[in-house]
Amino acid sequence: MSDSNNFDLQAFLPYLLNQAAEASSLSFQRVYQERYGMLRGEWRVLFHLGIFGQMTARDIGVRGKIHKTKISRAVHKLAEKRFIKRQRNADDRRQETLQLTVSGRAAYLELRKTAEQYQTDLSAEFSVKEFALLQTMLKRLIKPCAQSPQQRPLT
Repeated sequence: MSDSNNFDLQAFLPYLLNQAAEASSLSFQRVYQERYGMLRGEWRVLFHLGIFGQMTARDIGVRGKIHKTKISRAVHKLAEKRFIKRQRNADDRRQETLQLTVSGRAAYLELRKTAEQYQTDLSAEFSVKEFALLQTMLKRLIKPCAQSPQQRPLT
């Protein structure tokens, strides 16, 4: 039996990234939950539509790396709140085009201002160079992580 006490979970990069993501999103989460009763998937769908305009749920899933069931739930809730409208594709009735309504656009614009301020507050923990480096390193990590573990070369 191997000694399992040699593994430092607190230094394991996936664990650290998860902890940082959770800690950094809590304050912003309170804003969209309190103001709009949204969950994480809902604000992510809202932001994709606010930034990229009309999209399908599949497009949002691919672009945002969000599981289709989470998107489906988010779309349902956002439609109930009248933040998005759905339009069936005439050629493929299984597919819908999604876009923000006037109230959805207003919610997006308000939350975007809050997100921009939150980003400013988070970045204040770092120098400008450090924050730019952090963003670069995280973006670099995203690329290999998009591959399945079997596709990534072991180092």
